[in-house]
Amino acid sequence: MADITLLATADWDQLLWTNKQHVASELADLGHRVLYIESLGLRAPRRQVQDLGRILRRLAKGLRPPRQVKKNLWVWSPLVLPGARGQLITRLNRSILLGGLALARRWLGLRSELLWTYNPKTLAYGLPGPYGILVYHCVDDIQAQPGMNDPDLSTWEERLCRAADLVFVTSPALQESRRRYNSNTHYFSNVADYAHFAQALSPELEIPRDIAAIPQPRIGFVGAISAYKLDLDLLAKLAEATPGWSYVMIGPVGEGDPSTQLSGLLKCSNVHWLGAKPYHDLPAYMRGLDVGLLPLRFNRYTHSMFPMKFFEYLAAGLPVVASAIDALEDYKSFAALCDPTVDSFLAALERSLDGFGCPQQVRIECAAEHTYHRRTAAMLSYLPTIVSVE
Repeated sequence: MADITLLATADWDQLLWTNKQHVASELADLGHRVLYIESLGLRAPRRQVQDLGRILRRLAKGLRPPRQVKKNLWVWSPLVLPGARGQLITRLNRSILLGGLALARRWLGLRSELLWTYNPKTLAYGLPGPYGILVYHCVDDIQAQPGMNDPDLSTWEERLCRAADLVFVTSPALQESRRRYNSNTHYFSNVADYAHFAQALSPELEIPRDIAAIPQPRIGFVGAISAYKLDLDLLAKLAEATPGWSYVMIGPVGEGDPSTQLSGLLKCSNVHWLGAKPYHDLPAYMRGLDVGLLPLRFNRYTHSMFPMKFFEYLAAGLPVVASAIDALEDYKSFAALCDPTVDSFLAALERSLDGFGCPQQVRIECAAEHTYHRRTAAMLSYLPTIVSVE
């Protein structure tokens, strides 16, 4: 078994788990010892309460040694300056990270065998340094997110792709673009925590009161409610056109995009805002839905994304109505993929509510084939023999 340092772009305990936490957890379950490094801050902090809170939490965590969160898995929060610009701050961050990382490995007795990174600026921090193997897991076009320094990130990411021993990507568009820099680039779509979300299929699982009180049919979105990903105008028009249907929104608003405006949706009395829910409660909320909705925008970011909610909805047994973004094309037989028009979405929603489309058992079986365990094992098969999948 290998010792793996995972350089994330998300804090371990953030409400919405992403690839980083799931992959780290799966690697630990497979028997590898994993050091999870929390976000180094790719964008400069904004003058907002949310970012101030993150800074204060980071200061508190950064003064502690790595903390163990489960068997074989530790989390460390380096005290680097977020959104670094200029040579002086970059050098300071590099010294803080490399020095602290060496101490953390020594503290835990970890070898510098494999660095698994999600950070496109990894080389700017002086890594991979002593690590024998470098893996870059590219999960989205992070440069297209609001507040990111596109030219700077693109330059560093190209260097990272060229330096990596192996590049994994989560969409065909990412594979096409990153393979220009590294021929050893492999596509693995986003997947789901199948066992977790399949709990929604249990008749014994109680539907939470707040969603049970909402009239049916309930059409729901679960995830980050952000304007750079979701077509909120389309959603408002759908709600206006179908006053007898309930639209349920579950998740934080403005995550990664503080400019998100909800004015159109807030006027719709049949749109219900339940806020962010703990991860362990999501299957119960999905049990309360009739359709899983993915009204995604068509833009640079979504062109390269594979929505994590897709297989989570399927695992929960929900029919899925989604925008026909490129990455979902291979799965069109398992969901209703729509053009970005009200008529297209309305027709698909009506068919789903009437029980037409892909049978539920087929949807569930599809989700069962797309799990973190299966994907992680497949990824590790591309690595040298020191990284066992047994």
